[in-house]
Amino acid sequence: MSKTVLVVDDAAFMRMMIRDILAKEGYVIHEAVNGRDAVDKYRELQPDLVTMDITMPEMSGLEALRAIRSADSAARVLMVSAMGQQKMIVEALESGAMDFLVKPFQPTKVLETVKKCLQTQAT
Repeated sequence: MSKTVLVVDDAAFMRMMIRDILAKEGYVIHEAVNGRDAVDKYRELQPDLVTMDITMPEMSGLEALRAIRSADSAARVLMVSAMGQQKMIVEALESGAMDFLVKPFQPTKVLETVKKCLQTQAT
């Protein structure tokens, strides 16, 4: 069965870029436009992995990460951040994120990191 990935980003082009990279490899993709949407869709879909932007309106990626992980401690969340957000990346990892990708990214790096996260047990 194909793995499902919830792609969360307030920028439509970024969701499309990640969706295209992963869909070509057979992943089933769902999308959310902000942290609040991500929490709702996580509860509904129970995806195998979430790619989560950090900076979004309504609810940040960090807040959504904490909400998802408190509801499901086995949730696999991969943070996606722009350059220069080191402090937020550290905070995300301390809050339960499995790994992070820095924008802009290469498709091979996205696939490699997603596969690694899916093979690793969430703690």
